[in-house]
Amino acid sequence: MEPTDFAPSQRPNVRRAPTGYWAFVPPSLPPVLEFDASLVTALSDGDRALGRLAGVGSSLPNPYLLITPFVRREAVLSSRIEGTQATLSELVLFEAAAGGRAATGDVHEVANYVRALEAGIAPDQSLPLSLRLIRDLHRILMTDVRGQERTPGEFRTSQNWIGPSGALINNATFVPPPPDEMWQSLDRLERYLHEPRILPPLVRLALIHYQFEAIHPFLDGNGRVGRLLVSLLLHHWQVLPQPLLYLSAFFESRRNDYYRLLFEVSTKGAWSPWIEFFARGVADQSTDALTRSGRLLDLRESYRARLMAARSSSLPLRLVDELFMRPAITIGAAQSALGVTWRSAQMNVEKLVRAGIVEEVTRQPRNRVYLAREIVDILDA
Repeated sequence: MEPTDFAPSQRPNVRRAPTGYWAFVPPSLPPVLEFDASLVTALSDGDRALGRLAGVGSSLPNPYLLITPFVRREAVLSSRIEGTQATLSELVLFEAAAGGRAATGDVHEVANYVRALEAGIAPDQSLPLSLRLIRDLHRILMTDVRGQERTPGEFRTSQNWIGPSGALINNATFVPPPPDEMWQSLDRLERYLHEPRILPPLVRLALIHYQFEAIHPFLDGNGRVGRLLVSLLLHHWQVLPQPLLYLSAFFESRRNDYYRLLFEVSTKGAWSPWIEFFARGVADQSTDALTRSGRLLDLRESYRARLMAARSSSLPLRLVDELFMRPAITIGAAQSALGVTWRSAQMNVEKLVRAGIVEEVTRQPRNRVYLAREIVDILDA
């Protein structure tokens, strides 16, 4: 990375470190922005779609019927941007088996993302949105998985860089702030998180996501934490009554544009294209979440009608709601959810099998796991 890689307006932010390499130190937020017609339209579309999603979130009798499956979908897709290959089915089967099922490192990484995101949106979360909370979430994300040796939960004390595999710092594509200037950048970012909200929420979210990625404060896991932060801020600012919006599906399907536009904010100061891209992602994923929510709720009513036609008791109906929160279940989990005997739990799971709601997927005599494949298919589609 060289100063000549940056537009003249951006070169004052490129600093030579004491050891001789060049690094980029992002200026404080907010920047001076120009709102052209295209950007205003994208922001308007994003706000409108977000408002429709907020309306659905407010009307849900049990919001966790949708929150928990959407969290798992986000975990799979955000991790996939970083190169994991785990599927949603693998994740829910691993969770249902309480870790007893053989799992790849990729599945562990995705499961950690679920734990971090759920910790951040938990109703009893006592920490404000702060650098301390960000470190806690990173610790959960990186424990016992690839990159665990890179100080989970701690901001870096050495230089990192971004570039092709095997690239050294002198031929890196991008070098974030050296550690001493990184701390100053993080302090400024934390202050901006709590400043009075003058700019629209979607603009602030786009600015904060870029700023976090440009600072790159961890040795690993920065992308996942940065995307997780978007979901937490939407919830923390009460833009959405329930945490139903996640952008990783949009970013993953447009990965090259995602990275290019973030990079061009640094090299060219090109804020408008990045904010417009971000706003279009919000509109796209709000609409997608509405569609998936409708399909999931329709499927739930179909399952309930099927069981009621078979004159089932209320217990299988309760298991249906458990499946929408976690689409794989064991007899032990059913017993715990229903508060009944093992035999009663087994009989009620078998009613779901006969109704075509779940299928046994382990093909083994003990520790069987039952999967609600139609729920997974809606989330995976």
